[in-house]
Amino acid sequence: MRAIGGNRNPAAAEGFGAPDAPGVAEASGAPGAPGAAEAWGAGAGESFVCGIDFGGTKIAVATARPDGTVLAGERLETDAREGAEQAVRRAIHAARDLVARTAADTGGHCAAVGAVSPGIVLPDRVLLAPNVPGWQDLALATTLAEGFDLDPERVAVGNDGKAAALAESRWGALRGADPAILLTLGTGIAAAIVLGGRVLAGANGAAGEIGYLLRDRADIGFGAGRAPLEEYAAGSGLGRRGGELLGRELDAAALFTDPDPRVRALVDEALDELALHVANLAITIDAERIAITGGLMRSAPRVLAALRARIRTAVPFPPVVVPARFLQDASLRGALSLAAESPRVRTAAAGATSNVGRP
Repeated sequence: MRAIGGNRNPAAAEGFGAPDAPGVAEASGAPGAPGAAEAWGAGAGESFVCGIDFGGTKIAVATARPDGTVLAGERLETDAREGAEQAVRRAIHAARDLVARTAADTGGHCAAVGAVSPGIVLPDRVLLAPNVPGWQDLALATTLAEGFDLDPERVAVGNDGKAAALAESRWGALRGADPAILLTLGTGIAAAIVLGGRVLAGANGAAGEIGYLLRDRADIGFGAGRAPLEEYAAGSGLGRRGGELLGRELDAAALFTDPDPRVRALVDEALDELALHVANLAITIDAERIAITGGLMRSAPRVLAALRARIRTAVPFPPVVVPARFLQDASLRGALSLAAESPRVRTAAAGATSNVGRP
Protein backbone atom coordinates (compact mmCIF):
# COMPACT_ATOMS: atom_id res chain seq x y z
CA MET A 1 0.00 0.00 0.00
CA ARG A 2 1.12 3.52 -0.72
CA ALA A 3 1.73 6.11 1.95
CA ILE A 4 1.86 9.88 1.88
CA GLY A 5 4.12 12.32 3.64
CA GLY A 6 6.27 11.44 6.60
CA ASN A 7 7.54 12.54 9.96
CA ARG A 8 10.96 13.57 8.77
CA ASN A 9 11.38 16.50 11.13
CA PRO A 10 11.05 15.34 14.73
CA ALA A 11 12.60 18.61 15.92
CA ALA A 12 9.90 20.74 14.28
CA ALA A 13 8.97 23.85 16.22
CA GLU A 14 6.44 23.56 19.01
CA GLY A 15 5.10 27.06 18.36
CA PHE A 16 2.79 26.32 15.44
CA GLY A 17 0.80 29.51 15.89
CA ALA A 18 -2.63 30.16 14.46
CA PRO A 19 -2.94 32.42 11.42
CA ASP A 20 -3.79 35.97 12.37
CA ALA A 21 -5.95 36.30 9.24
CA PRO A 22 -4.67 39.64 7.98
CA GLY A 23 -6.21 41.17 4.90
CA VAL A 24 -4.94 40.04 1.54
CA ALA A 25 -2.43 42.38 -0.04
CA GLU A 26 -3.57 44.35 -3.06
CA ALA A 27 -0.40 43.85 -5.07
CA SER A 28 -0.48 40.60 -7.04
CA GLY A 29 2.24 38.07 -6.29
CA ALA A 30 1.75 36.22 -9.55
CA PRO A 31 4.89 35.10 -11.31
CA GLY A 32 5.54 37.83 -13.83
CA ALA A 33 4.23 40.61 -11.60
CA PRO A 34 6.66 43.17 -10.16
CA GLY A 35 8.70 41.53 -7.43
CA ALA A 36 7.37 38.08 -8.33
CA ALA A 37 10.79 36.57 -9.02
CA GLU A 38 11.86 37.30 -5.47
CA ALA A 39 8.53 36.11 -4.01
CA TRP A 40 8.68 32.77 -5.82
CA GLY A 41 12.27 31.82 -5.21
CA ALA A 42 14.64 33.73 -7.48
CA GLY A 43 15.68 36.10 -4.71
CA ALA A 44 17.63 35.72 -1.49
CA GLY A 45 16.27 35.17 1.98
CA GLU A 46 14.77 32.26 3.87
CA SER A 47 12.13 30.12 2.21
CA PHE A 48 8.53 29.72 3.30
CA VAL A 49 5.64 27.60 2.01
CA CYS A 50 2.05 28.28 1.00
CA GLY A 51 -0.93 26.05 1.82
CA ILE A 52 -4.46 25.99 0.39
CA ASP A 53 -7.38 24.10 1.96
CA PHE A 54 -10.26 23.66 -0.48
CA GLY A 55 -13.43 22.95 1.51
CA GLY A 56 -17.05 22.65 0.51
CA THR A 57 -17.98 25.99 2.13
CA LYS A 58 -14.68 27.84 2.61
CA ILE A 59 -11.18 28.06 1.20
CA ALA A 60 -8.33 28.80 3.61
CA VAL A 61 -4.91 30.02 2.50
CA ALA A 62 -1.79 30.52 4.63
CA THR A 63 1.96 30.96 4.42
CA ALA A 64 4.31 29.39 6.95
CA ARG A 65 7.93 28.61 7.66
CA PRO A 66 8.92 25.00 6.93
CA ASP A 67 8.84 24.30 10.69
CA GLY A 68 5.11 25.08 10.70
CA THR A 69 5.11 28.61 12.12
CA VAL A 70 2.28 30.42 10.33
CA LEU A 71 3.18 33.81 8.87
CA ALA A 72 -0.10 35.05 7.35
CA GLY A 73 -3.53 33.72 6.46
CA GLU A 74 -6.73 34.46 4.57
CA ARG A 75 -10.15 32.83 4.15
CA LEU A 76 -12.72 33.13 1.39
CA GLU A 77 -16.03 31.52 0.52
CA THR A 78 -16.01 28.54 -1.83
CA ASP A 79 -19.28 29.57 -3.53
CA ALA A 80 -19.74 25.89 -4.35
CA ARG A 81 -22.83 26.40 -6.49
CA GLU A 82 -20.76 28.49 -8.90
CA GLY A 83 -18.54 25.50 -9.65
CA ALA A 84 -14.95 24.36 -9.33
CA GLU A 85 -13.26 26.63 -11.87
CA GLN A 86 -14.08 29.90 -10.12
CA ALA A 87 -13.14 28.49 -6.72
CA VAL A 88 -9.68 27.45 -7.89
CA ARG A 89 -9.15 30.71 -9.77
CA ARG A 90 -9.98 32.85 -6.72
CA ALA A 91 -7.87 30.66 -4.44
CA ILE A 92 -4.85 31.04 -6.72
CA HIS A 93 -5.31 34.81 -6.80
CA ALA A 94 -5.59 35.01 -3.01
CA ALA A 95 -2.54 32.78 -2.57
CA ARG A 96 -0.45 34.85 -5.00
CA ASP A 97 -1.30 37.99 -3.08
CA LEU A 98 -0.53 36.37 0.26
CA VAL A 99 2.82 35.08 -1.02
CA ALA A 100 3.72 38.57 -2.26
CA ARG A 101 2.81 40.09 1.09
CA THR A 102 4.78 37.46 3.04
CA ALA A 103 7.82 37.91 0.79
CA ALA A 104 7.69 41.67 1.33
CA ASP A 105 7.32 41.27 5.11
CA THR A 106 10.02 38.62 5.58
CA GLY A 107 12.43 39.16 2.71
CA GLY A 108 11.99 35.47 1.91
CA HIS A 109 10.56 33.50 -0.99
CA CYS A 110 7.94 30.79 -1.48
CA ALA A 111 9.59 27.41 -2.09
CA ALA A 112 6.48 25.25 -2.54
CA VAL A 113 2.68 25.16 -2.53
CA GLY A 114 0.57 22.46 -0.87
CA ALA A 115 -3.17 22.03 -1.44
CA VAL A 116 -5.73 19.66 0.03
CA SER A 117 -9.23 18.66 -0.99
CA PRO A 118 -11.92 16.28 0.18
CA GLY A 119 -11.97 13.00 -1.72
CA ILE A 120 -9.31 10.93 -3.43
CA VAL A 121 -7.00 13.27 -5.33
CA LEU A 122 -5.71 11.57 -8.49
CA PRO A 123 -3.50 13.14 -11.18
CA ASP A 124 -6.42 13.75 -13.54
CA ARG A 125 -9.50 13.90 -11.29
CA VAL A 126 -10.84 13.89 -7.73
CA LEU A 127 -13.05 11.00 -6.61
CA LEU A 128 -15.66 10.96 -3.83
CA ALA A 129 -15.87 14.77 -3.64
CA PRO A 130 -19.39 15.71 -4.77
CA ASN A 131 -19.90 18.99 -2.90
CA VAL A 132 -18.56 21.37 -5.58
CA PRO A 133 -19.86 20.89 -9.15
CA GLY A 134 -17.01 20.06 -11.52
CA TRP A 135 -14.55 19.20 -8.75
CA GLN A 136 -14.41 15.58 -9.87
CA ASP A 137 -12.97 16.68 -13.24
CA LEU A 138 -10.07 18.70 -11.79
CA ALA A 139 -6.47 17.76 -12.43
CA LEU A 140 -5.69 19.70 -9.27
CA ALA A 141 -1.88 19.51 -9.21
CA THR A 142 -1.55 20.46 -12.88
CA THR A 143 -4.11 23.25 -12.54
CA LEU A 144 -2.26 24.77 -9.58
CA ALA A 145 1.19 24.41 -11.16
CA GLU A 146 -0.06 26.20 -14.26
CA GLY A 147 -1.92 28.82 -12.23
CA PHE A 148 1.19 29.65 -10.21
CA ASP A 149 3.55 29.11 -13.17
CA LEU A 150 5.62 26.72 -11.05
CA ASP A 151 7.49 23.50 -11.74
CA PRO A 152 5.27 20.51 -10.84
CA GLU A 153 7.74 19.39 -8.14
CA ARG A 154 6.96 22.60 -6.24
CA VAL A 155 3.25 21.74 -5.96
CA ALA A 156 1.96 18.96 -3.68
CA VAL A 157 -1.71 17.95 -3.40
CA GLY A 158 -3.56 15.39 -1.31
CA ASN A 159 -6.63 14.39 0.66
CA ASP A 160 -7.51 16.84 3.42
CA GLY A 161 -7.92 14.28 6.20
CA LYS A 162 -4.73 12.40 5.43
CA ALA A 163 -2.75 15.63 5.14
CA ALA A 164 -4.19 16.76 8.48
CA ALA A 165 -2.86 13.53 10.00
CA LEU A 166 0.55 14.34 8.54
CA ALA A 167 0.44 17.74 10.27
CA GLU A 168 -0.63 16.18 13.58
CA SER A 169 2.19 13.64 13.23
CA ARG A 170 4.80 16.31 12.50
CA TRP A 171 3.68 19.07 14.84
CA GLY A 172 0.68 18.03 16.87
CA ALA A 173 -1.12 15.48 19.02
CA LEU A 174 0.16 12.41 17.13
CA ARG A 175 3.81 13.39 17.26
CA GLY A 176 5.91 10.41 18.34
CA ALA A 177 2.94 7.96 18.25
CA ASP A 178 3.06 4.95 15.91
CA PRO A 179 0.71 3.50 14.86
CA ALA A 180 -1.75 6.33 15.35
CA ILE A 181 -5.12 7.47 14.04
CA LEU A 182 -6.54 10.91 13.28
CA LEU A 183 -10.32 10.65 13.41
CA THR A 184 -12.18 13.48 11.68
CA LEU A 185 -15.77 13.98 12.85
CA GLY A 186 -17.48 16.72 10.91
CA THR A 187 -19.98 16.85 8.08
CA GLY A 188 -18.48 13.47 7.18
CA ILE A 189 -16.40 10.86 8.98
CA ALA A 190 -12.91 9.67 8.07
CA ALA A 191 -9.88 8.11 9.72
CA ALA A 192 -6.27 8.64 8.70
CA ILE A 193 -3.77 6.02 9.82
CA VAL A 194 -0.16 6.90 10.64
CA LEU A 195 2.05 3.85 10.24
CA GLY A 196 5.83 3.83 10.25
CA GLY A 197 5.87 7.62 10.40
CA ARG A 198 3.80 7.93 7.22
CA VAL A 199 0.11 8.30 6.46
CA LEU A 200 -1.36 5.19 4.87
CA ALA A 201 -3.00 5.96 1.53
CA GLY A 202 -4.05 2.46 0.44
CA ALA A 203 -4.02 0.93 -3.04
CA ASN A 204 -6.48 3.53 -4.35
CA GLY A 205 -5.95 6.40 -1.93
CA ALA A 206 -9.07 5.39 0.01
CA ALA A 207 -7.58 3.98 3.23
CA GLY A 208 -9.53 5.15 6.26
CA GLU A 209 -12.75 6.14 4.47
CA ILE A 210 -14.70 4.66 7.37
CA GLY A 211 -17.86 6.58 6.55
CA TYR A 212 -18.56 3.71 4.13
CA LEU A 213 -18.40 1.03 6.86
CA LEU A 214 -21.47 -1.20 6.98
CA ARG A 215 -23.62 -1.13 10.10
CA ASP A 216 -25.38 -4.46 9.56
CA ARG A 217 -25.69 -7.30 7.04
CA ALA A 218 -28.54 -5.60 5.19
CA ASP A 219 -26.43 -2.59 4.24
CA ILE A 220 -25.27 -2.43 0.61
CA GLY A 221 -23.21 0.69 1.17
CA PHE A 222 -21.16 2.25 -1.61
CA GLY A 223 -22.73 0.05 -4.28
CA ALA A 224 -26.05 1.71 -3.55
CA GLY A 225 -24.57 5.18 -3.33
CA ARG A 226 -24.65 5.09 0.45
CA ALA A 227 -22.17 5.73 3.26
CA PRO A 228 -23.87 3.89 6.16
CA LEU A 229 -21.76 4.99 9.12
CA GLU A 230 -21.47 8.57 7.88
CA GLU A 231 -25.22 8.84 7.34
CA TYR A 232 -25.85 7.63 10.87
CA ALA A 233 -23.16 9.29 12.98
CA ALA A 234 -21.60 12.21 11.05
CA GLY A 235 -22.74 15.80 11.41
CA SER A 236 -24.77 15.79 8.20
CA GLY A 237 -26.57 12.56 9.08
CA LEU A 238 -27.22 13.62 12.66
CA GLY A 239 -28.64 16.94 11.52
CA ARG A 240 -30.95 15.24 9.02
CA ARG A 241 -32.19 12.64 11.50
CA GLY A 242 -32.62 15.21 14.25
CA GLY A 243 -34.61 17.42 11.90
CA GLU A 244 -36.89 14.52 11.02
CA LEU A 245 -37.37 13.73 14.71
CA LEU A 246 -38.26 17.30 15.74
CA GLY A 247 -39.89 18.50 12.54
CA ARG A 248 -37.57 21.46 12.04
CA GLU A 249 -34.18 22.16 10.50
CA LEU A 250 -31.18 22.09 12.81
CA ASP A 251 -27.53 21.16 12.72
CA ALA A 252 -25.51 18.64 14.68
CA ALA A 253 -24.14 21.29 17.05
CA ALA A 254 -27.67 22.15 18.14
CA LEU A 255 -28.46 18.48 18.73
CA PHE A 256 -25.63 18.10 21.22
CA THR A 257 -27.08 20.84 23.43
CA ASP A 258 -30.81 20.11 22.96
CA PRO A 259 -32.45 19.11 26.28
CA ASP A 260 -35.13 16.94 24.61
CA PRO A 261 -34.66 13.33 25.88
CA ARG A 262 -35.38 12.00 22.39
CA VAL A 263 -32.56 14.08 20.96
CA ARG A 264 -30.18 13.02 23.69
CA ALA A 265 -30.97 9.38 22.95
CA LEU A 266 -30.38 9.93 19.23
CA VAL A 267 -26.95 11.48 19.83
CA ASP A 268 -25.97 8.83 22.38
CA GLU A 269 -26.89 6.03 19.97
CA ALA A 270 -24.88 7.65 17.18
CA LEU A 271 -21.84 8.03 19.44
CA ASP A 272 -22.18 4.42 20.60
CA GLU A 273 -22.23 3.23 16.98
CA LEU A 274 -19.23 5.38 16.11
CA ALA A 275 -17.31 4.18 19.16
CA LEU A 276 -17.91 0.56 18.17
CA HIS A 277 -16.25 1.06 14.78
CA VAL A 278 -13.38 3.12 16.19
CA ALA A 279 -12.70 0.39 18.75
CA ASN A 280 -12.60 -2.20 15.97
CA LEU A 281 -10.15 -0.03 14.04
CA ALA A 282 -7.96 0.37 17.13
CA ILE A 283 -7.91 -3.41 17.60
CA THR A 284 -7.04 -3.96 13.93
CA ILE A 285 -3.94 -1.76 13.86
CA ASP A 286 -2.99 -1.84 17.58
CA ALA A 287 -2.99 1.97 17.70
CA GLU A 288 -0.88 3.79 20.28
CA ARG A 289 -2.85 7.05 20.14
CA ILE A 290 -6.04 8.38 18.57
CA ALA A 291 -6.56 12.13 18.07
CA ILE A 292 -10.00 13.54 17.29
CA THR A 293 -10.71 16.62 15.18
CA GLY A 294 -13.63 18.11 13.25
CA GLY A 295 -16.75 20.13 13.95
CA LEU A 296 -18.29 17.62 16.37
CA MET A 297 -15.40 18.37 18.73
CA ARG A 298 -17.27 21.51 19.70
CA SER A 299 -18.90 18.98 22.04
CA ALA A 300 -15.57 17.39 22.92
CA PRO A 301 -16.38 16.18 26.48
CA ARG A 302 -19.32 14.11 25.27
CA VAL A 303 -17.56 12.77 22.18
CA LEU A 304 -14.38 11.85 24.01
CA ALA A 305 -16.27 10.21 26.88
CA ALA A 306 -18.17 7.91 24.50
CA LEU A 307 -15.06 6.88 22.59
CA ARG A 308 -12.91 6.37 25.67
CA ALA A 309 -15.55 4.27 27.44
CA ARG A 310 -15.89 1.81 24.55
CA ILE A 311 -12.17 1.63 23.81
CA ARG A 312 -11.26 1.12 27.46
CA THR A 313 -13.45 -2.00 27.72
CA ALA A 314 -13.20 -3.43 24.19
CA VAL A 315 -9.59 -3.03 23.09
CA PRO A 316 -6.95 -5.40 24.55
CA PHE A 317 -4.32 -2.65 24.57
CA PRO A 318 -6.36 0.58 24.68
CA PRO A 319 -4.82 3.57 22.87
CA VAL A 320 -4.79 7.02 24.41
CA VAL A 321 -7.67 9.12 23.01
CA VAL A 322 -6.96 12.86 22.87
CA PRO A 323 -8.22 16.00 21.13
CA ALA A 324 -6.22 16.91 18.04
CA ARG A 325 -3.94 19.91 18.38
CA PHE A 326 -5.37 21.64 15.33
CA LEU A 327 -9.11 21.52 15.94
CA GLN A 328 -10.05 24.55 13.84
CA ASP A 329 -7.72 24.34 10.84
CA ALA A 330 -6.35 20.80 10.64
CA SER A 331 -6.71 20.56 6.85
CA LEU A 332 -4.91 23.86 6.26
CA ARG A 333 -2.07 22.66 8.50
CA GLY A 334 -2.04 19.54 6.38
CA ALA A 335 -1.64 21.57 3.19
CA LEU A 336 1.30 23.42 4.75
CA SER A 337 2.79 20.11 5.84
CA LEU A 338 2.55 18.72 2.29
CA ALA A 339 4.39 21.79 1.01
CA ALA A 340 7.02 21.42 3.74
CA GLU A 341 7.56 17.82 2.57
CA SER A 342 8.21 18.83 -1.05
CA PRO A 343 11.62 18.04 -2.60
CA ARG A 344 12.43 21.75 -2.99
CA VAL A 345 11.99 22.42 0.74
CA ARG A 346 13.75 19.25 1.88
CA THR A 347 16.73 20.04 -0.34
CA ALA A 348 16.95 23.57 1.05
CA ALA A 349 16.71 22.25 4.62
CA ALA A 350 19.44 19.69 3.99
CA GLY A 351 21.68 22.38 2.54
CA ALA A 352 21.13 24.63 5.53
CA THR A 353 21.99 21.77 7.90
CA SER A 354 25.14 20.87 6.00
CA ASN A 355 26.35 24.47 6.27
CA VAL A 356 25.99 24.69 10.06
CA GLY A 357 29.32 25.72 11.61
CA ARG A 358 30.87 26.77 8.31
CA PRO A 359 32.29 30.29 8.00
